[in-house]
Amino acid sequence: MTEVRSENRAELSNISPVILRSPESSSEVLGPINQQADNDEQLIEIWLHGRPKNTQQAYSREVRRFLDAMNKPLRSIKLLDIQQYTDNVPPCLKESSVKRALSAIKSLFAFGFRLGYLSFDIGRAMKLPTFRDELADRILSETDVLRIISLEPQPRNRALLLTLYGGGFRVSEICSLKWRHLQERDSAGQITVFGKGGKTRTVLIPQSVWEALIKLRDSESSEAPVFRSRKKGHLDESAIWRIVKKASERAGIDKDVSCHWFRHAHASHALDRGCPIHLVQATLGHSSISTTGRYLHARPTESSGNYLPF
Repeated sequence: MTEVRSENRAELSNISPVILRSPESSSEVLGPINQQADNDEQLIEIWLHGRPKNTQQAYSREVRRFLDAMNKPLRSIKLLDIQQYTDNVPPCLKESSVKRALSAIKSLFAFGFRLGYLSFDIGRAMKLPTFRDELADRILSETDVLRIISLEPQPRNRALLLTLYGGGFRVSEICSLKWRHLQERDSAGQITVFGKGGKTRTVLIPQSVWEALIKLRDSESSEAPVFRSRKKGHLDESAIWRIVKKASERAGIDKDVSCHWFRHAHASHALDRGCPIHLVQATLGHSSISTTGRYLHARPTESSGNYLPF
């Protein structure tokens, strides 16, 4: 057998085996790649890199909580450890929160395996929990949305609520708006946002929303924020959440309304009024038509029960 030369031994020690797919067939073959991370912290840093800020914060929080509970390196964690962790999730957590946490863990193990840092993707065997889709519970009626907006006395806050609803924007997209992101179109205008997944989209804005926005402008600078804080900077997400919460309470809405509920309302009300589903998809920036289709299932306009003999 050919002896391995001493200068190559160090190189070979840094190579981890991974499963590669042969281009000629669907069979899997064993092949080496250079290790891309030296420790767990470095792997997590690479895994989070380039993700949206909110995703980074949420995923990092869930993975840190998991690793603290495990109290051992990723390479030492077994499937049984993960199963015991999921069996002991605090009952006070929402099912959706549990699913998000487990999704983050699965994603990290899959990423570590693809990089050759982990020998096995034990997360693949994890089963994510299923739960009742509560989207229908979070869709406000047209009357409720208009009451929330009309009872808001502060012009900036009213324009903000109108923009959330009229454009179906995410709160993160609203926070970063500058005047250069708004362009006039005939009697109304359009807003360009940098959204989830690093995607840019441009949304036409109804005239009533546009007029409310233009009244807020008191600076010639195109870099000035559209929705300014008291310190003349951008409103942060927590401030917008407080505005929405206070406005919904003022309107007598006995629900825990969040900023995202205006996005749900936009999609549902537009579909109810006959808007093509592909247009709603484009406006909201959904990557899949099936995501937009959830609103049709949440508020159906027809039922086979109407055809029964009673």
